[in-house]
Amino acid sequence: MTDVLSVENLHVHIKTSTGLIKAVNGVTLSQSESQIYCLLGENGSGKTTLALAIIGLLPESASVVSGSIRVNDIDILNANDASLNSIRGKEISMVFQDARAALNPVLTVGKQLQEAISAHRHVPKRIAEIDSQEILYALGLPNPRSILNQYPFDLSGGMCQRVMLAIALINRPKLLIADESTSALDVTLQAELMERLKLLSQDFGTAILFISHDLGVVANMAHHVGVMYAGTLVESAEVMELFGQPRHPYTLSMMQASPRLDNPDKTLTSLRGVSPDMSDLPTGCPFLPRCNKATLTCRSSSRPLLNDIGRDHLVACYNPVSY
Repeated sequence: MTDVLSVENLHVHIKTSTGLIKAVNGVTLSQSESQIYCLLGENGSGKTTLALAIIGLLPESASVVSGSIRVNDIDILNANDASLNSIRGKEISMVFQDARAALNPVLTVGKQLQEAISAHRHVPKRIAEIDSQEILYALGLPNPRSILNQYPFDLSGGMCQRVMLAIALINRPKLLIADESTSALDVTLQAELMERLKLLSQDFGTAILFISHDLGVVANMAHHVGVMYAGTLVESAEVMELFGQPRHPYTLSMMQASPRLDNPDKTLTSLRGVSPDMSDLPTGCPFLPRCNKATLTCRSSSRPLLNDIGRDHLVACYNPVSY
């Protein structure tokens, strides 16, 4: 099966007034049709920068130093502006965290959905309206015909989030990037929307790159999980494999610091220290100052690369957790 998304050894730097930020450092990942791949990591780990690079929306201060990105066999890094505009919304879509800010406040929901359709498909207005109602209904919005005539300020935050997802999915893209797209919702709405997204992913054949720092959301949503730290992918595995036997000390530390409903008496252990300065990254393992499993090899070697330790479980660590 051909990969919908293929990222190879990607490096992204951002110029700032205080120096050069090395936001993404050698990330390699791939994703197949209908697969939900979750990027997990704390704030500042490079998840959003990676997503913006994939869809070709990096700010002017950022640049891809090396690497490649292909979406449905389209070379994103070498595509011109016209090509990227034709790709966005058709081959690849992105939903941001603040849906209300992303929607146009002076256009009705129906008009915004119609614009998304007409940008890539020439269909009669009536067909566009039917398609719009169907996608809104599929995302759990009651009375979609009425909602088409409403403005974003008429809707709740959760409804705005569903409208944004509807706009992103209306043309059935091959890849949907969801950047913390459910974090502003309450737990009940979050769970329902994730289930609907999983069903639509299967129905449309759309791969979803889901970005989060919430372990519970990732465990419920993902087929495959990639853990990012300091702009680097430090662990990658199927969701059950990764949550059952996390092998990188950083992944294990995150799980030890998270409460679990199935273990209410669990003692939570905080992760000491802070993330490294992205403008002054060490040449060795970026997690070294915070790691309680560091050995002499860790202290004297270059940055560890992802290594397959079996069962398609990749870990960038000289001394991974053993079981």
